[in-house]
Amino acid sequence: MKALLDKKLWKKHSHLAGVDEAGRGPLAGPVVAAAVILKRDFYNPEIDDSKKLSPAKRERLYELITNIALSYAFGIVEPECIDEINILNATKRAMRQAIDSLKILPNCVLIDAVTITDLPFRQISIVKGDTLSLSIAAASILAKVKRDAIMREYHKIYPMYRFDKHKGYPTKLHRQCIKEHGPCPIHRMTFRLLQHE
Repeated sequence: MKALLDKKLWKKHSHLAGVDEAGRGPLAGPVVAAAVILKRDFYNPEIDDSKKLSPAKRERLYELITNIALSYAFGIVEPECIDEINILNATKRAMRQAIDSLKILPNCVLIDAVTITDLPFRQISIVKGDTLSLSIAAASILAKVKRDAIMREYHKIYPMYRFDKHKGYPTKLHRQCIKEHGPCPIHRMTFRLLQHE
């Protein structure tokens, strides 16, 4: 049960923050991180790794989480910065932005598979954290819904790329759009599938 890890840590840490990102794999758009501090001993069995949930369920849980959370925040790093510092460093930067933007200072942070340097409080990096921690799973939902909304807005600017459908991921449709139109300003030019363009 995902809440077991959180419950154990809640005994020692009053403000436990979960942190996760969405958008490491796409060819276009930002990487978005979310940090969330849930109420102590909160549990909802529907909260899970965002990749396992339908868009409609993610949207519903996003509303639930943002309504009950003690604090939540986002960090967004744009494609040009991703190209400049690489996707791993961009992910860490987005996560740090999200943590620093929380209105309540956490005393422990659970992060999905990443370690951030110079955090002033305890951090625990957990591989597959979005399947093992309720707080990280909640953050994964927030990050995914936020990023999908950003990509739908980009679709209005660049409709020929169908960002509303694939959200920038390297699907067959997206690759075909790039082949027909070339890359656009929100494509990550350092990513392998775009380097020949």
